[in-house]
Amino acid sequence: MSEIKTPETGPPHPAARGPLDRLFELTARRTTVARELRGGVTTFFAMAYIILLNPIILGGAKDVTGATLSIPQLTTMTALSAAITTVIMGLVGNAPLALAAGLGINAVVAFQAAPVMTWPQAMGLVVIEGVIIVLLALTGVRERIMNSIPLALKHAIAVGIGAFIALVGLYDSGFVTSSKTSPPLSLGTGGRLETWPTLVFGLTLLLMIVLYVRKVPGAILISIVAGTVLAVVIQSYASVPDGGWGVVTPDLPNKVFAAPDFGLLGKVDLFGGFGRAGVITALVVLFTLVLSGFFDAMGTILGISDEAGLTNERGEVPKLGRILSVDGMSAALGGVTSSSANTVFVESAAGVGEGARTGLANMATGALFALTLFLTPLAATVPAQAAAPALVVVGALMMTQVAKVTWDDLEIAIPAFLTIVLMPFTYSITIGIGGGMVSYAIIKLARGKLREVSVWLWPVVILFLLFFAIHPIETWLGVK
Repeated sequence: MSEIKTPETGPPHPAARGPLDRLFELTARRTTVARELRGGVTTFFAMAYIILLNPIILGGAKDVTGATLSIPQLTTMTALSAAITTVIMGLVGNAPLALAAGLGINAVVAFQAAPVMTWPQAMGLVVIEGVIIVLLALTGVRERIMNSIPLALKHAIAVGIGAFIALVGLYDSGFVTSSKTSPPLSLGTGGRLETWPTLVFGLTLLLMIVLYVRKVPGAILISIVAGTVLAVVIQSYASVPDGGWGVVTPDLPNKVFAAPDFGLLGKVDLFGGFGRAGVITALVVLFTLVLSGFFDAMGTILGISDEAGLTNERGEVPKLGRILSVDGMSAALGGVTSSSANTVFVESAAGVGEGARTGLANMATGALFALTLFLTPLAATVPAQAAAPALVVVGALMMTQVAKVTWDDLEIAIPAFLTIVLMPFTYSITIGIGGGMVSYAIIKLARGKLREVSVWLWPVVILFLLFFAIHPIETWLGVK
């Protein structure tokens, strides 16, 4: 039998036998069609909440004229853009990285851009953001920046994302809650777990842990489905107050099918925002969009690729140029569909935890997003309490990479620590990466080791310093 060998996969494997194997390198990445499809379905369930949450965020804001966006139209556009971009990433980048409207980025659009310009103008800035990111990818600048990050910090980014997604899961499920008084975070309600939704989360998490450690195929997906069924039963027979489940209430829908509304497609004004809000204000918004989109996706791509075992010995991701180009194109498409910029979703880690290693998983995720164009009521049945346990379990798996950081070297240990803790503590992947990069460069500068810092890293450090000082700069420029 003929053999093939690739730098990324090491030992030889049997030659590809079918078109799917050749297209997605299934044999080379030691995976199967069933595992990929199972991982893709798991990723969809872990991130399906965005179909409902993105319309709530964007639909709850008003633009400078007082206009609002239609929730049904936003729901359609969110699912449509997620389906298209996820499939393209699978075909072009061959990576198990699903995309949808980015949380955080949509908040910038809703609460920073829209108040000073119209919705089409705000979406125009999103399109420009995507074009800029594509240009940075095509010129190789973005790839050089990613490859200039020290290997230990790449591992730290993966660990930080693990902590971040675990907190996202704990918080979205209501297992951990926030308060304006001390302490800022606490367990459940007033330090106690006393609600039906938290019971669903706890039981689903325990089931998922048991099935996963026993290596049951489909452990994560089985647990999500079981948790959803339990939630539906509890919602039907128990008394759960309005909003007790969070964004998604597990009610059996009155109807399964709903016609999609494409009314927002193409509602874009590319450059009108500069005239409406002023050049300086529009540039500040654009800068924030580019920086958030650039580094959120970068951190997620590095972290999930590392967890999936797709990186080489230098921590570099195969086909990275293609992946970054698709990410930028996806951001622009988000503007065209008025669903805000699309980006790689950290919940893709749930599918990786289920075994996804190739872009074939994206075909399943994308197909389900496309299906929700017509099945939005059914997609609205899976509550966070059933899907969030996947983020906690995968977060635990990603934390194992902390052992790859050289903690006895303070020049790496301190930046790695800041990278890891700032992601969950600030609820931002971008800020975690920024804290790590800036501290790494400053430490090298203080110790007279400038040559050890890649020339491609210094522009990043300067950009992050500007990002952290953006509010004083806005005040100084008189745009705030």
